[in-house]
Amino acid sequence: MFAFLSKEELFKELSFQASLYSDLPFLASDLPYFPPEEDDEEFDDGIHLVVCVHGLDGNSADLRLVKTFIELGLPGSRLDFLMSERNQADTFADFDAMTDRLLDEIIQHIQLYNLTIGRISFIGHSLGNIIIRSVLTRPRFRCYLPKLHTFLSLSGPHLGTLYNNSTLVSTGLWLMQKLKKSGSLLQLTFRDHVDPRKTFLYLLSQKPGLQFFKNVVLVASPQDRYVPFHSARIEMCKTALKDRTTGPVYTEMINNLLQPLVEAKECRLIRQNVFHALPNTANTLIGRAAHIAVLDSELFLEKFFLVAGLNYFK
Repeated sequence: MFAFLSKEELFKELSFQASLYSDLPFLASDLPYFPPEEDDEEFDDGIHLVVCVHGLDGNSADLRLVKTFIELGLPGSRLDFLMSERNQADTFADFDAMTDRLLDEIIQHIQLYNLTIGRISFIGHSLGNIIIRSVLTRPRFRCYLPKLHTFLSLSGPHLGTLYNNSTLVSTGLWLMQKLKKSGSLLQLTFRDHVDPRKTFLYLLSQKPGLQFFKNVVLVASPQDRYVPFHSARIEMCKTALKDRTTGPVYTEMINNLLQPLVEAKECRLIRQNVFHALPNTANTLIGRAAHIAVLDSELFLEKFFLVAGLNYFK
């Protein structure tokens, strides 16, 4: 027989300090799924462009459910989605090349449809989050920085994959990098330069970008072994603390990223931890199931956006 504990008893036993979606008294949206007629006069200040960027070996359809639940939850909002596809043919290229492609795609989309931009938000999955951050640093994007609204990072390797606790995944990524001659995977493991302070990710951490957003939302899962939990949350890990060689560099990267966010008065940093109910499969064992569950789990996406996520796109 199992002993069933109340939620309060369980939290006390686990020393768990957080809030659950079931405890929240209000939902992020109480509007019906079917939108009323749009009033163009309400959108004189322009539309809200939401750019969705897929991850490694992904495609433009990866974030289709994310788009769907935002549209359903915010009826009547003037949202325009750009489902990025320019990099889907080669996500193994280096980040500079992929940055150029995404930036060209955004600017061409705005010009092609003659859009008047009121706000710009980004939603990225996995490696796509690094491409987004890199775009923010480009001179051609500078005019859009004041319009940045929300950055929703789904399992983003913001600190790379250096301290991955899964030997199996690390070995697999190493083999893939060798076979594909992937510049992006080389950069994620800090092997693109002998001096860690001259690697792509470290140099990117020194450039401004995230602090221009109103909301920076970091979604991470401890069940995800493709992207380390601490990397998706931009926080220190025990292994890095013990590493006297690269550990200090890791600390500097975290400070470079978080200090401007803390000092920016109009920017909110939100961390969301996700625990998925996953079947006992090989994908779950290697951590892939949790990595893609943020994209294809309707249960997670509906609850996340209905309870909290929609607030970041209003």
